[in-house]
Amino acid sequence: MSDEVAARIRELIMEGRVRPGEFLRLERLALDFGISVTPVREALQSLRSEGFVQLEPRRGFVVAPLSKQDVKDLFWVQATIAAELTTRTAGLVGPEPLRELTAIHRALDQAVSAGRVDLVEEHNHAFHRAINLAADSPKLAWSLGSVARYVPRGLYGRLPDWPAVAVRDHERIMAALRLGDPEAASEAMRLHITQAGELLIAHLERQGMWPTALDEVSD
Repeated sequence: MSDEVAARIRELIMEGRVRPGEFLRLERLALDFGISVTPVREALQSLRSEGFVQLEPRRGFVVAPLSKQDVKDLFWVQATIAAELTTRTAGLVGPEPLRELTAIHRALDQAVSAGRVDLVEEHNHAFHRAINLAADSPKLAWSLGSVARYVPRGLYGRLPDWPAVAVRDHERIMAALRLGDPEAASEAMRLHITQAGELLIAHLERQGMWPTALDEVSD
């Protein structure tokens, strides 16, 4: 349960719903989640080890600073690992996995047209998972999963430009995989993940995560 709680608190932070410097009260979180205090405390200790929260003596847990560069760094790592997995997939992928990817992408495209954000997220996850499995590099795929968990579940669906970007980028990735071009496939994946990071940063800016110079003057 503590892992699930940690994921939910991580989402609150990465979505900008709790801000750097804000205290996270054990009792309040336990009440909000409908659970006891113990798994909340364990979750916050876990998030402390990840650098998402800090523990202030006699005061409790507080959300750690999260800069634009922090978000860029998270997506840089994700993009780098995903690009390498895609490179390996391009050298191994056969007709059947390509047909599976095509079917997943077609379903994603239809979900975008229908405005089914939930299905867009589901098919996007399936698309990337298929590529990562085809790379036959389980430890590298595990590393990617560890980094990707910092992206809040359902977030992409709340980014207005992301569904169209996903369709466009996935088509480029598949075109390179069909040609068996590792370099083109890798670069297409790298740009895809990097773009997602840029969209998240723009979303957090709209949420007021980072005050502008004008905001600071007005204060």
